[in-house]
Amino acid sequence: MSTATAGTAGKSEPLDRSRTVERELVHRTSVAEVLLTDARPTGTPHVFAAAASWPRAHPTFPRDGSQRHSPLVLVETLRQLGLYLPLRFYAVPETFHAVITDLHFGIAPDAEPPAGSGATEITCEARVGGVWREPDASAVGLRLDVEFSASGVAFGRGGGGVRFLADAPYEALRARAAGRAAPAHHPAGAHRPPPAELAVNHPQDVVLAVDRDGPFVSPADPLHPFLFDHPSDHVPGMVLLEAARQAAAHRSRGALARPRAGRLRATRFTEPDPPARVWCIPHHTTCVFRIVQGGTRTAYGTLSYQ
Repeated sequence: MSTATAGTAGKSEPLDRSRTVERELVHRTSVAEVLLTDARPTGTPHVFAAAASWPRAHPTFPRDGSQRHSPLVLVETLRQLGLYLPLRFYAVPETFHAVITDLHFGIAPDAEPPAGSGATEITCEARVGGVWREPDASAVGLRLDVEFSASGVAFGRGGGGVRFLADAPYEALRARAAGRAAPAHHPAGAHRPPPAELAVNHPQDVVLAVDRDGPFVSPADPLHPFLFDHPSDHVPGMVLLEAARQAAAHRSRGALARPRAGRLRATRFTEPDPPARVWCIPHHTTCVFRIVQGGTRTAYGTLSYQ
């Protein structure tokens, strides 16, 4: 297996943009959901060059009617890099479970590329740090910082942390979480807001329902091709981030719809049941949010707008 310091392929050869990377290495079932096309070491230890292809009209990424890609595309590219690089270059076994602990992203609105007639070619410089290793040298955790550019212009950054657990410790961790889960209780009198109020295009993209106490996580489509492309025993972090974004749009009556930056930290797993509340407090161009389930905070963060 390649090492993080091997070779200078990232400098001497152009990145491959003709095909996607292996879907299994980014935890995707559908090839259509794979954004990465290549990743390789540079001449600098723990620094990688990567390529991604962002489609103009991906059916599962919300569009706001402008010539801009959804911020979720950048976050998903970051997620895929956080899986592919450790599996490909840091000896993490493919059977291990990845647990994203936190993530952050930021986009410069004046520099971001427009969505053209075809796919947008994205180049990433990914720096890996904070590598935690087992005695056999396999990585069990790391942090990632990525700069995103298009046509030579940097327009965004993202990063975060990820842990990798073998079956036994992961199952033990999930058993402890399941022991804390409360019985399912779906609020009575709940309804789903119209998609336009949440800044999404289609009813199946809605991940919130609202009752008299406010919004809670309730995906309209449990088989959503992007949010639930691969099986998961808990609510994925991307669902929580999109739920917070939709809650901000709903709470602000559409004024806060497309974040230019955001942070999410997961303090524990968010279970499918009972429904997790999304508490959102807008303040000028920032929204502070937290995900609360059974009276316990499971995730929190901020979203910033232009």
